[in-house]
Order: sequence, then structure tokens, then C-alpha cells
Amino acid sequence: MRRLRIAAAMIALAALASFAETIRFSADRVESVLAKGKERTVLTGKAKVTTGKLSITADSIELYGENFIYLDCRGSVRVEDSERGIRLQAPRLYYDRDRKLTRAQGPSVLEDDENKLILKAEWIEYDEVNEVMLAQVAVRILKENLSCRAEYAVFRRGDSLLELTGAPSAYKDGDEFKASKIVVNTETEEIKLEGEVRGSVKGEDR
Repeated sequence: MRRLRIAAAMIALAALASFAETIRFSADRVESVLAKGKERTVLTGKAKVTTGKLSITADSIELYGENFIYLDCRGSVRVEDSERGIRLQAPRLYYDRDRKLTRAQGPSVLEDDENKLILKAEWIEYDEVNEVMLAQVAVRILKENLSCRAEYAVFRRGDSLLELTGAPSAYKDGDEFKASKIVVNTETEEIKLEGEVRGSVKGEDR
């Protein structure tokens, strides 16, 4: 096993020497094709890839494209971005190392330590460069005193702004809000409602 992992590391260094960002990987089994224009490596069994500040583990990971810029990850996928304080779990995940684009498919859970929130959805896309997250289908956002539901969500992480559409609702301190569109400032937890607003407020002092 140790020899296999050392061999895999040597393949990676030889194939990616010209690429600016170092990529390291290991697995129980490695299959590689390094022919020009057909570059492809499949990792299976305890597969792990580290690129920049990003660490990805899965049952299997396929690296392909020139300089292996594309990753197709399947089975118990876990991603950790130590620089941004983001963790993501999903059944399947695609990552573009060039565009810094992550796309999770299936029941997915994203934890954002910086914004102290949890995002759940059937589909999540994260653009690292512009710090924008997109989520679709059965979207749930959870914070300590706030929870939201919708079919679609756009989270502009750099601005701490969360936009919810598709029968959105927000719950805060026992109060419920519904509208055509809900915008939440995740830092201040201020809620803005737009179009067909409905809600209920509990307590005589509200």
C-alpha cells in the first residue's frame, strides 16, 4: 500500500510539474493515462486530493483534462477549505481547479464557519473567485436564531447577502415571514421582504 501511494505521488509530480498550483493525491488504487490530450487518473478507495488550500476525500476521484484541472468525485465526498472556513459534504462533486468552481449534486450540506451558517440543498455551486454560492431544490439555511427555506438561493458571501426565491420563508425568534423574494443580511440577520408579503409575529412587544 505504501509503495502504491509513493508511486501515485511520483506520477502526480511528473505530470503536473508545469502547473503553478501543486496537486497531491493518494488512494488504495490508482489508474493513470498520461498520453497527451487524454490525461486521466482514477483514484479509488480512500481517495484524497489536495490542491491549494482545498482538501477533497471520496470513495473515488477522477482527475482529467490538461494538467488534471477537472475533478469528478463520487461517494461520501467531503471538502474542506481551510482558508475560507468552509466544509461541504455531498454524494457527488465536480471541481474545476482553473475556474475555482465547485458543484455538488444530491443531498448536500455546506458549513460556513465565517458566517456561522449551514446550507442544505440538492444542488450547490460555489464560485470561489467571486464568493458566490448558488443552491437549488429543497434549500435550507440554518443559523443560531434564524432559519430559511426556499427552492432557490443566491448567497453573495463577500457581502453577507442571501437572496431567496421560490416560495421562500424565514423564521426568526418565533416569527415567520413569507414573500415572493426574501433578502437576508447574514451578518446582522436583517430581513427584507419583497412582493406578496405575509407573516406572523409572536409576543405583545412586537
